[in-house]
Amino acid sequence: MTGNVPRIAPGFRLQFEPAQEAWVLLYPEGMVKLNGPASEILQRCNGNTSVEALTADLERSFGEPDLRADVDEFLADARLRGWIA
Repeated sequence: MTGNVPRIAPGFRLQFEPAQEAWVLLYPEGMVKLNGPASEILQRCNGNTSVEALTADLERSFGEPDLRADVDEFLADARLRGWIA
């Protein structure tokens, strides 16, 4: 996904839901409760930040090197589900 700049797909909205005590992805037919890593990645999918930059930010934020493969795998799955464009 080199050079890719993902964003939340139209029709979806990412927000923190206090009742769920978690980040969720809302869409007209329902809601997806996200785990911690998924929410951290999707929060960075703003249409302005490249995959390289969001991966570097995650690595800095969590002190974990070599997250690129995990990020790419999640983004590929999120794209298949229609969550990101």
